[in-house]
Formats: sequence, structure tokens, C-alpha cells
Amino acid sequence: MRNLTKVVTASLVALALAQAAEAREFRWSTGNDLQGLDPHVHNHGVTNAYKLNIYEPLVYLRPDGTIAASLATEWELVNPTTWRFRLRQNVRFHGGEPFTADDVLFSFTRIRQPESDMSYTVGSVERIVKVDDFTIDVVTRGPNPTLLRDLTLFFIMSKSWVERNNAMAMTRAAGASTFPELNANGTGAFRVIERQIDVRTVAEPNPNYWGQRNNNITRATFRPIANTATRVAALLSGELDLVYPIPFQDIQRVSSAPNTRVVQGPSGRTIYLGLDVFRDESLDMPGTGRNPLKDVRVRQAIYHAIDEATIVRVVMRGSTQPAGLFIAPAIAGYQQDMSDRLPFNPDRARQLLTEAGYPNGFPLTLSCPNNRYVNDEAICTAIIPMLTRVGIQARLNAQPMIQHVNNANPPGYNVSLFMLGWTPGNFDVSNPLGELVGVNGAYNWGRYRNDRLEALRPQIVNETNPERRNTLVREALTILRTDLPIIPLHYEPQVMGILNTVEDFTLHAQEDVRLYQVRMRQ
Repeated sequence: MRNLTKVVTASLVALALAQAAEAREFRWSTGNDLQGLDPHVHNHGVTNAYKLNIYEPLVYLRPDGTIAASLATEWELVNPTTWRFRLRQNVRFHGGEPFTADDVLFSFTRIRQPESDMSYTVGSVERIVKVDDFTIDVVTRGPNPTLLRDLTLFFIMSKSWVERNNAMAMTRAAGASTFPELNANGTGAFRVIERQIDVRTVAEPNPNYWGQRNNNITRATFRPIANTATRVAALLSGELDLVYPIPFQDIQRVSSAPNTRVVQGPSGRTIYLGLDVFRDESLDMPGTGRNPLKDVRVRQAIYHAIDEATIVRVVMRGSTQPAGLFIAPAIAGYQQDMSDRLPFNPDRARQLLTEAGYPNGFPLTLSCPNNRYVNDEAICTAIIPMLTRVGIQARLNAQPMIQHVNNANPPGYNVSLFMLGWTPGNFDVSNPLGELVGVNGAYNWGRYRNDRLEALRPQIVNETNPERRNTLVREALTILRTDLPIIPLHYEPQVMGILNTVEDFTLHAQEDVRLYQVRMRQ
């Protein structure tokens, strides 16, 4: 009997070891945490990338920029302003609720609340009409040739789940602890099983997923690690399977290590400086009744003061190119012949400041994230002496991305000069024209307004003739290059470090980690 017990025990141990060997946990990290799990609130790159694994849109954007079916299987343009979508049947949310047209209509209502940063995805939509349980008509205010691209981040929630958990309301604050920020119930290939803010978010495969998966992951753990040295060390020690971004000074070390590799490529993101062109009195000049940034000559002076070529060469290690537009070459609407920058010219900067009435400069705070973009704080640190050189008394306020966003968001808009990076969700110029410089733009922290630009934007959205649309785009970009509510810096590269535990990983211009495409080595 004793020998039989030993045999059984040994067999159980062997079985457990075999099961453990089959388990494939994928562990990855970046510098900042998700801003939350609510799919209708935060328009933030890391957050949107994660949501794509949990929630699904009607259609999604492939890495090559083409549109593919997701919760909609077919679509057709019925008339210039009506798109008919056939919805996928036999799909269930993670909680077991069946997916129907009612969930799409409900999500449309919810995402249009004022607190949503994602309402732009349906900004051109007038209404959605239910034809039957698995057919809807999306009616736009005018023709919209980019509608399908817009809808790629319109995530569908379960109507009954939201109502049952009293989760209709939303808060725009990053890191909020509301129910839909800490819990998720999508139809995606993975489901969230644990969420600890600033610690980890854990997901596992959805066993009832309707689609195919090209992965062998049994568990996916996302860990935000703000300190770059700690993040790289965790990769090299085998504690993490993928980290990004890798600092340029560590690329050689990661590339030459025996168990890691570096994957690099372009992205659709532009790094830029935004300016408060709204306040009559600068936050940095209380009691003066003056805001120098409202004067275009001052904005030109700041532009001329920045030696972007040196930033690219030294801080970015020559990995990218200076930007003259607020959209990257990968974005529809990019104009190569309009991509030149104002020249670096400190003497001209001083002259412009004098002409504007600031011969001795003025105090100015540059607000910057320190854990979001490639070398973000280092870029801002380099800009400070450049501004000082022309007489501006510049100081740096660098802080984690969540604090940076919460500080700059409405209603406070507590920034004067700030860094931000932007990848248009639809990879089209219409997105930043609305979100970054539109009157109601969620990230128009400088509260810029140009009436002609406001008139142009809906024309650009609705124009179906490519040549006429391009003419409108060029006019809009000319306005921005003249007014300078935004000073573009450079196009951000992607630099990811990957442990050899990962067999296959595809780099996307969208900068997302699509768990269903990650394969671990056996």
C-alpha cells in the first residue's frame, strides 16, 4: 500500500510538472500604467493597446493599415451617409451575455458622454439604427470616407453588464477606481482576472472566444515599471519577456546579451510641444495680466530656440528625424513638401522676443512626462537651456504620465508649455485636427481656436474626392504652421527589448501588444 502511495504521488508530481511546462505566461512592461480599463474614457496609447485585447470594435485595423472584420462581418455603403453593418452572431461577452445590436446602440450612447476621451471615434455619426438583432445602420452627418478607420477604436460594451453594475457614469481622471476602470467585460481574446493600479494587470485567454488565436499564452501579466534601468534589468534577468521603450544607451547591451534581442521600427507618433494660447494671464506670471504665449512671435521664438537636430543626434541617438508637421509620414494626409522645420536660430528668437515686448524674456514652465515616451524627460531637459539661451527663464516640471495628464486635463488646464506625443487612432489627419487643435478636442490643452480650421475640419472629414480633400488638408496644415499652437519636435521610433522566451512577435506601427499574436517558445 505504501509503495502504491509513492507511485501515485510521483505520478501526480510528474503531471503537475508537465502542466507547468505547458503553461506559457507572457510578462511585459512599459514605463506607465494603463489609465484604466473603461473602454470609453481614456484615449491613451498604452491603454488603447491593452483594451484591444479585451474589448472589440466592429472592425479593426490590421498592421498593414487595411480594415478587417471584428464584431461586424460585413458592411456596405447604402447611400452617401448610411453604412449597413451585419453583426457577428453567436458571440458572448466574458460574463456570458450574448452580443447583439442593442449592445452597439448602448455603447454609442455611452461613449458620447462629455467625460469620454473616445467620443471622437463616433464624432461624425448622427445616429445608429437597429434593423434587427444582428443588423445596424450607422448614419453619419455627411459622407465620411474614414468612418471605418474611426470605428476601429469604438469598443463595444455589454448593455446588461453596465446596467447591472451601475457603471454608466464615467470619470476622466487617469487611475480612477470606478467599477469599469477596475473590471472589464469584453468579447476579446483575453479577459481580465486581476487589476491593481500601478502594480499589475493580469489576463487569461477567453475560452469562449469566437475567433482564431495565433498564440500559446496561458496567462498575460502587464507590469508598469517607471524606472528605465529597473525595467531593462528585469528583462535581462529573465523576469520580463518584453519591455518598451528601451533607452538608446541600452540598445547595445540588450542586443548583445545571450537571451535578449532588440526590435526597432517607425511608429505613427509625433512628439510635440503644445502652448497655452488661451489664458490672458500666464500661470507663470501671476499678477501681470500677460500671457506671452498668446503672441505668435513668442511662439516663433520658442520654435527658433530649439535645436532639434542636436536633440535627434544626441538624445535620440540618430534614431529618428526632426518633424515639421504634427503628423508622422505613416498618417494619411502627411505632406512631404510641408515637413520642413523653422530653422534653429537663437538670434532670430531673441529678436522676436524683443519685438513682442519681452527683451528680457519671461518665466515659463515646461511640463513633461518622465515615463511615457522614448527619452521624454531627457528631451525636455535638453530644451530648458535652449530656451534659457534666448532669455526665457525656463524651468522643468517632469512627472509620471498619469499626473501629467490629470494636471493638464480640463477643467484646470494647468500647463503653459507642455510635451505630448500623438498617434492618430484612425491613422488619418482628421483625428489630430479634432483632438489636438479642435475647439472640443480632448487633448487641446492649450485651448487653441481658429475659426477657419473649425470650418475646414468637417469638410476634410466629409470630402470623398482625394484631390479636393488633399487641398483642404494642405490649407489646414498651413494654418497650423502659421499659428503654431503646436511645435513639432520629431517622429518617435519604437524600440522594444524581447526575451528569447518569445518565439514570435510582430511590431506594429500602432505600437500595440496584441496578445493573440504573441507566441512563446515551447
